[in-house]
Amino acid sequence: MDTEVRSKALEWLNSNIDEDAKAEIRRMLDAEDPTELIDAFYKDLEFGTGGLRGIMGIGSNRMNKYTVGKATQGLSNYLLKTFPDKEISVAIAHDSRNNSDYFAEITASVFSANGIKVYFFKELRPTPELSFAIRTLGCQSGVVVTASHNPKEYNGYKAYWDDGAQVTPPHDMNIIAEVNKIAGVDDVKFEKNADLIIEIGEDIDAKYLEEVKKQSLSPEVLTRHNDMRIVYSPIHGTGITLVPKILEKYGFKNVHIVEEQAAPDGNFPTVVYPNPEEADAMKLALEKAKAIDADLIMATDPDADRVGIGVRNNKGEFQLLNGNQAASLLVYYMLKRWAERGQLDGNQFVIKTIVTTDLILDIARKFNVEYYETLTGFKYIASVIRELEGKKKFIVGGEESYGYLIGDFVRDKDAVSSCAMLAEMAAWAKDNGKSVFELLTEIYMEFGFYKESLISIVRKGKAGAEEINEMMKNLRAAPPRSIQGSPVVKIYDYLNLEVKDVSTGAVEKLDFPKSNVLQFITADGTKVSARPSGTEPKIKFYFSVKAPLENSEKFDEVQKALDARIDGIIEELALK
Repeated sequence: MDTEVRSKALEWLNSNIDEDAKAEIRRMLDAEDPTELIDAFYKDLEFGTGGLRGIMGIGSNRMNKYTVGKATQGLSNYLLKTFPDKEISVAIAHDSRNNSDYFAEITASVFSANGIKVYFFKELRPTPELSFAIRTLGCQSGVVVTASHNPKEYNGYKAYWDDGAQVTPPHDMNIIAEVNKIAGVDDVKFEKNADLIIEIGEDIDAKYLEEVKKQSLSPEVLTRHNDMRIVYSPIHGTGITLVPKILEKYGFKNVHIVEEQAAPDGNFPTVVYPNPEEADAMKLALEKAKAIDADLIMATDPDADRVGIGVRNNKGEFQLLNGNQAASLLVYYMLKRWAERGQLDGNQFVIKTIVTTDLILDIARKFNVEYYETLTGFKYIASVIRELEGKKKFIVGGEESYGYLIGDFVRDKDAVSSCAMLAEMAAWAKDNGKSVFELLTEIYMEFGFYKESLISIVRKGKAGAEEINEMMKNLRAAPPRSIQGSPVVKIYDYLNLEVKDVSTGAVEKLDFPKSNVLQFITADGTKVSARPSGTEPKIKFYFSVKAPLENSEKFDEVQKALDARIDGIIEELALK
């Protein structure tokens, strides 16, 4: 067995942790198979693109009272150093997961024990509202306890900075450094100061919903189509607290909640994964939509920062749209309405991540709107908004993993405002005599049929992490020369911050933070991206292909050909 692992486990065992935790460590130490002990102690949980996230249980690599406490103590120490002459305040929220309320209370206790004022959401709330609260209350930081769309065994801890965005360099690494300075559990101040904890809730709800309402671009359309049939599911999460309210505020009077998934429940009893990216998670919403002949289906993940949608296709059947399609529809609708309202003056911009469809760039060019690309993770989108604040106006941004942001009053992906704007977009399409699917088809006919896909290869534990690193190392050492017969012409390496022109050998520098991502671009416009996840034990491969779409009758034919190309890429790169 790894002596460092055993040493760390014994260090925990001999610290001031509770007896149940000690018993669990002894059980793992005495087990014949050391795998569980190694996975629990081989490293400390670190801040990735989504913050602190892991399986719940005892151990340095697990989500528990002590790792949450240690992270909060490190964050507290950093805040006290960064703002030495200021009364520091933070906001805390949590989702519906098992132990989320408990971890939120631990977080509040540690902050208050360090003399930091805490604004505490007394009940579960969506992640984007936490971002809004930080900005509204003038906090220096904030935390939301959530593992987003991960399976029920997981929980997490997202740390935010004073602009309402998740921490980015240098703050994230500085916080980690402060956490690493903490010798052990005994260095964490767990004794809460109740005088420094202030409960919040409905007061922030009202202000937040009012800001979302201000984003509406077609109020007259909403009046004409307020009876549009909408099916909504919170998938046992926080969306139930605000999504129905904002749809009502937008004027929609015919919203049907999926009752089986309405109650917050950390066991997520009706789904395997509480993720609107998964078709199974949308099954009950689809059934309800068929039963009532709905116009639009929407479902949000447990912390309500992602939303999936379903619409009727050209055969009249319900079809789930992917994140690239929904993001493209949002960008198209919002830019078109801004243009029609005479609000585009060359001072606006949109943002997408590097693995999100390039269709968004084509749409932005059509409307002469500036665009930016960032690394995966909404904290990078928020970073661009912060840099341009007061100079240019952010309209909309998105990423392929079902996350979108409407306006700049929140600095994280926001399923609540996205649900409102997606419903408004659907009503606008209806007002123009077309379905959402017909609008998407028209966009493809104008800009080209972009088809994207994603596969994830899961490799758990320490051995899995090493295997993923080896896969990326091999791709760098021996990149593909061609993909589906089309030569690779450019290679983007975001770890070495360079883009190579394969034909000339010329290398240009990339102006991005370092990230372990590779992208291969072929002569025919195919793009393949490889990216180890920052929050889960997997490596993701993203595929993007494109072809002309002459008319709507050829939709299925072109889609089938593009799907075949993606299948061919997966087989060619031996990714199955």
